Amino acid sequence: MTIERVFYVLGLIVVASPAVLLAALGVTSLSGRPLGERTISRLTQVSVIAGLMAALGVLGLMLAFDQRSVPIELGNWVVIPEQHFHFHLKFVFDRLSVPFVILSYVLCGTIGAFTSRYLHREPGYGRFFLFYALFLLGMVVATLAGTIETMFFGWELVGLSSALLVAYFHERPNPVRNGQRVWSVYRIADAAFLIAAISLHHLYGAGEFDALMGVGPWPEGHVEIPVSTALVVGLLLLIAAAGKSALIPFSGWLPRAMEGPTPSSAVFYGSLSVHLGAYLLLRVSPLLEASLVLSVAVVVLGLTSAAFGALAARVQTDIKSALAFASLTQVGIIVAEIGCGLRYIPLIHIIGHACLRTLQLLRAPSLLHDYHSLENAIGEHLTHTPSFWERRIPERGRVWLYRVSMERGFLDAVLDAYIVRPFVAFFRWSDRMERRWTDVLSGSESRESDQVHSPSISPEEFL
Repeated sequence: MTIERVFYVLGLIVVASPAVLLAALGVTSLSGRPLGERTISRLTQVSVIAGLMAALGVLGLMLAFDQRSVPIELGNWVVIPEQHFHFHLKFVFDRLSVPFVILSYVLCGTIGAFTSRYLHREPGYGRFFLFYALFLLGMVVATLAGTIETMFFGWELVGLSSALLVAYFHERPNPVRNGQRVWSVYRIADAAFLIAAISLHHLYGAGEFDALMGVGPWPEGHVEIPVSTALVVGLLLLIAAAGKSALIPFSGWLPRAMEGPTPSSAVFYGSLSVHLGAYLLLRVSPLLEASLVLSVAVVVLGLTSAAFGALAARVQTDIKSALAFASLTQVGIIVAEIGCGLRYIPLIHIIGHACLRTLQLLRAPSLLHDYHSLENAIGEHLTHTPSFWERRIPERGRVWLYRVSMERGFLDAVLDAYIVRPFVAFFRWSDRMERRWTDVLSGSESRESDQVHSPSISPEEFL
């Protein structure tokens, strides 16, 4: 067996392991014969271990044979000759994707082992692992994607599983409402991603990252497109990354996502999903280098988000929201590093921060108990000593910063006022115009069922 064949087999195992897990859990659930907890746990362990061992095997062979990029071609799945479009399924193992896919398997395996005990005998045990398998498949596909359309497919799977797990406790209204909010923000990011992908297809006629980002393995590629084109496409991808990683102005959904169970909070918004936007910027890093304005925009957005996350994290009243905004601070710094032209440092930063934040979020349920135990041991309440900079800020300034931080920068209010309300108003106007036009064409009023108008709803209820 040739080395190329070994790479191909191992690569298929890396991608197929979560797909087989998702198929097994999905088919048994749809057939009305859900698996037991022990069987689900064993299947999850086998899938994660198989994928992780295959990924480590690919890494070992790449180091042994000095391979810096290993493509896995699965051919064209959709071909539209008239439009010169084809959906090419391709995966690439390189210096960026291999560490990230290993990180995904390690952290998802840790979360799976934790969840098998954390949700023991819970009625939604099987449902959680079904969404978990969907998320793992999405992370693997998005991480290893060799074409922009393949990455978009994995990107969508991650977003769908995120929204479903935020609304995991669907018997209560708040988780469902917050899940809809997360999904709505993701729609904005996905729309920007899709427009950027179509633009690149129009320019190059294909979506392979090798063609888009220049010749040479990551991070040595250099893109050769006009500065104006790089700026427009790069800004669209920056919006997509901002929505997925909760950067300003989309940071409002991050604390809402804490409505989900602790394992999903740890793997999504502490370690993997929240870094997917930064991963996208790393993947298209040659595009950032083509435009100085785009690089400056990335740095400014990252630093602004980091500062906002640092302020908001200090005034949260629950540990999960505080950790969520602390994650935003680090993600903002990572994005700023990418904008400054760094490549390996942001990747190392992602790996270290993801591991640390996963541990902290898994420890969050028992943190309050430990806090009270420490107070009992020392015999007094723990107090906060103002820092040097806090003492330097006037009291009026501290009050203003506290209010802005508590209201989370008023980002939700701004989005509701300037995006959601005009959006809802426009489609209500469109509905009225449609009714008038159909009344004219039919010579009578609309059907009785069409005349039942929904009551006025707030933007929060809409989302």
